[in-house]
Amino acid sequence: MTKVTVDATNQSLGRLASKVAALLRGKNLASYQPHITPEVEVSVRNLKKVKFTGNKLQNKIYYRYSGYHSGIKSRTLKERWEKDSVEVLKYSVYRMLPDNKTRDKIIKNLKVE
Repeated sequence: MTKVTVDATNQSLGRLASKVAALLRGKNLASYQPHITPEVEVSVRNLKKVKFTGNKLQNKIYYRYSGYHSGIKSRTLKERWEKDSVEVLKYSVYRMLPDNKTRDKIIKNLKVE
């Protein structure tokens, strides 16, 4: 299993997530094949030092819907980041991976230190 370490210091969240998603898929390897799940483990360091540009902390809103009437809940990026920053990174990387049955297997190879 190949291990890759990424330092998150002074990187914006979206650019960091897209870099991590590409590494998890193995796109940097010469043996890349889209239908094969690569054996790559990516660990992210210094997640607390990620920078946010603009007013995203206050203005970006994440919604959840339970399926019931008036069951929509919203939370700002700042609230989610303070509660669990690892979950915010995993969510953004997860949404950048292909929407098929390999996505759940690939995201397990993401570790945050």
